[in-house]
Amino acid sequence: MRGHLRKGIFAVICTLVSFVFVAPASAGKLWNPDTRQWDIFPDSPAMASNSARRKFKRKLITYRTNEKPGTIIIDTEKRYLYHVQESGKAMRYGIGVGREGFEWNGTERITRKAKWPGWTPPEEMRRREAKKGRTLPRYMKGGPDNPLGARALYLGATIYRIHGTTEDWSIGRAVSSGCIRMFNEDVSYLYDNVDIGAKVVVN
Repeated sequence: MRGHLRKGIFAVICTLVSFVFVAPASAGKLWNPDTRQWDIFPDSPAMASNSARRKFKRKLITYRTNEKPGTIIIDTEKRYLYHVQESGKAMRYGIGVGREGFEWNGTERITRKAKWPGWTPPEEMRRREAKKGRTLPRYMKGGPDNPLGARALYLGATIYRIHGTTEDWSIGRAVSSGCIRMFNEDVSYLYDNVDIGAKVVVN
């Protein structure tokens, strides 16, 4: 009887220990090279990605604006990009935007489009990251692991782009160095429906 009791107590203890050490795994943390601290998320990165996909699903909506069809309007505060359509409509996409200190606004034009773009980090960015102990490549070939994702739309003569991402969890957040991030399938859809020369308004 005592043997069974000991086994029962041991099983309960194991269950409690398992709960204490396993439960926090549902939370997620991602290293922030700027603050040199872990950003803690209530969900794991995978769960955060699923949540972002539910919240920021591409959708055709009623949208009032004085801008002409074909214009892209970016609302950095609400984390949405609107591609203006005919008849008072717009295709709305979820986006990730520039983190604090890297926000910007203004009007540009789409000057170039690229599929699976290569990434050449600006020297300023490479120096900035080097000070934090992170070495960026001078060039990274396009592909599924490239931070620019599946497509890129280049904005005027700036260093900024509207591009895909390998980090779905970042959609809806302010984490970039000023570029506008989108889900890969969304930026691919936008890429196919936007023309070189299209006006881009960043608010």
